[in-house]
Amino acid sequence: MGTNRQIVKQISGLQQAANSNEVEQKLDELIDLLQTADIDSEKIKAYQDKFNAAIERQSLDAFKQLDNDALTREELLNNLGRLLEEHPVNSKTTGSIVRKSATKRIVLGLIGLVMITLGMAMIIMPAPPYFEMFTVFYFSNDDGVTLMDLISLIIVLCGVYLLIMSVIKHKKGI
Repeated sequence: MGTNRQIVKQISGLQQAANSNEVEQKLDELIDLLQTADIDSEKIKAYQDKFNAAIERQSLDAFKQLDNDALTREELLNNLGRLLEEHPVNSKTTGSIVRKSATKRIVLGLIGLVMITLGMAMIIMPAPPYFEMFTVFYFSNDDGVTLMDLISLIIVLCGVYLLIMSVIKHKKGI
């Protein structure tokens, strides 16, 4: 059984070596073609973006192999170690992900605070006369809970929900 695994590893190693040589040869051909062709800068930029997107897809596809539930923890750890050696994750990549996540949380929290402030201001400030006539619950003949108060309360509760969600996501590290 161990011999079969060694043979399979050797064959896959030879296939990878052959594929990498073929890819290198095609890359050299592409470089020669680009040097001899008369291409404007816009097309070069488009080719570069297309090439970079293909490289990123290739590196992400390699990490998707770890989503197999049938693998044991040891196999997952070995695969992760191999993938990180082949496709290093640098601080620039992780830093941009952290910045995007923090920006989303901050914006969500700020929207929540603005909604809470707006709702409280709508409750405290006097309502226009056309909202005053829709009183839902009377405390006295001159005072009560109006339709505008209920709308303001809904806005405040939505703001509280957004604020709580931004804090919970921050604590979970999502």
